Amino acid sequence: MAARPDARPWVPEELSPDTLRDALQQCEGCELFQDATQAVPGRGTFDARLVLLGEQPGDQEDKQGQPFVGPAGRVLVDALDEAGVDRTDVYVTNTVKHFRWKSGGGKRRLHQSPGRAHVEACRPWLDAELSLLRPVGAVLLGGTAGKALYGTTFRVGEARGVLREWPEKYPVAAPPGWVLATIHPSAVLRAEPDERQTMYDGLVSDLRLAAETLRAS
Repeated sequence: MAARPDARPWVPEELSPDTLRDALQQCEGCELFQDATQAVPGRGTFDARLVLLGEQPGDQEDKQGQPFVGPAGRVLVDALDEAGVDRTDVYVTNTVKHFRWKSGGGKRRLHQSPGRAHVEACRPWLDAELSLLRPVGAVLLGGTAGKALYGTTFRVGEARGVLREWPEKYPVAAPPGWVLATIHPSAVLRAEPDERQTMYDGLVSDLRLAAETLRAS
């Protein structure tokens, strides 16, 4: 029986922002590293009080080595600013650190959602980030992030916009005091033109709640 994909052998014992980022580039915890340009670490300072957790890097993120620098990232920046979230107090990362894609013909690389095995394999990296961050709050961007924490029954449409506790079945040394789920910014881009503004306004509303809760924390 093949070994279950697992990134733990690559996570350094002595954690620091530098050792974490350096070790991440060596990770072969699942097969996604084979077709990705690089692993994409989180972005932000490790004293940030708010962590934003997305799904996986996209095409531009894979090329540039930073999370949320593509079209969805621009939507997120606009929404954070409109919601009044201080971006200097935010650490942004992904549940899965390598880009999973399929060919779209020629040089086009089409996003392919990570599987459960990829999420589980990458969990040690998120655990390590959280142990360094110790954030006050967490915002889950989309269903993959939600399922990573709360299990396969999580549905972002049902859970979004409501403050909840960090799940007991995902133990960390210093869990965030609260968790808020919302849509992934890419959902705004995928929406029909006549629904896009409504989707964006909903994202801003959820992030505004996060901003207000963070200020009160």
